[in-house]
Amino acid sequence: MTEHAFRFGVVAGQARNGAEWAATARRADELGYDILLIPDTLFTLSPFAALAAAAAATSTLRVGTYVLNAPNRTPAHVAWETRSLQTISDGRFELGVGGGRPDGHADTAALGGTWGTPAERLRRTADTIAAARDLPVPPKALVAASKPGMMRLAAEQADVVTFGLPPTTGPHELFRTAEAFRNLSNRADRVELLLGVTAFAPSIFALPDWLSRQVGGDPREMAASGAAAFLIGDADHAAEELLHRRAEAGFSYYAVNGLFMEAFAPVVQRLREASPLATS
Repeated sequence: MTEHAFRFGVVAGQARNGAEWAATARRADELGYDILLIPDTLFTLSPFAALAAAAAATSTLRVGTYVLNAPNRTPAHVAWETRSLQTISDGRFELGVGGGRPDGHADTAALGGTWGTPAERLRRTADTIAAARDLPVPPKALVAASKPGMMRLAAEQADVVTFGLPPTTGPHELFRTAEAFRNLSNRADRVELLLGVTAFAPSIFALPDWLSRQVGGDPREMAASGAAAFLIGDADHAAEELLHRRAEAGFSYYAVNGLFMEAFAPVVQRLREASPLATS
């Protein structure tokens, strides 16, 4: 297993105005994050417009979708938007795409699209990646995968994969999923594994109540059960845990909930100073 260099992203999607959104992008850059990521929902900002603004407010911060619901746009539409954003950002855009989150069909219907069968959504995802790959400056491709077909597509086509696992998933299941993914393709070991960090807090009692709306349950119960998306403890403990996850299962790319961007920054700093990579 090849150990990839650590990368860190901030997941954000809302702002009261343009100045606040630009400030979020600049602050992520100042704190040492690599990329600003945005979801694809009707409750957040429009992905391509927001990422263009973030790119214009920064000079080195990368920007990406986390992730586009493939049924919402045709592959040609995504390629057009990608080409434009690659030009505006000087090649700093990364395309994240998936077959659609579990409740994504409502957004697709509201936008006038067709949700389709699982097979159709898989084909739309593959076609979207292919259209982006055919551009003069193709972006890195991130695939959100959970079912076997999407996992195989990610193993064969993606540069980055994130696993569509529930927020209650513990490290054992997470590591087992990563191992199963690597067994799907000879190139899967070269794919970056991304894991979302839903929350980072010194104790489970410090987790805010509003998190329940994001995770669909009691975040304190989830964290107490050992859910991997919750990092509990100080920055040193969190850094040690992420080093362990990279060594044991290959997770090197972490995308933190933007509301924990400031709190998580010391973890980013510690891992930037970690020992050089080794290949095993």
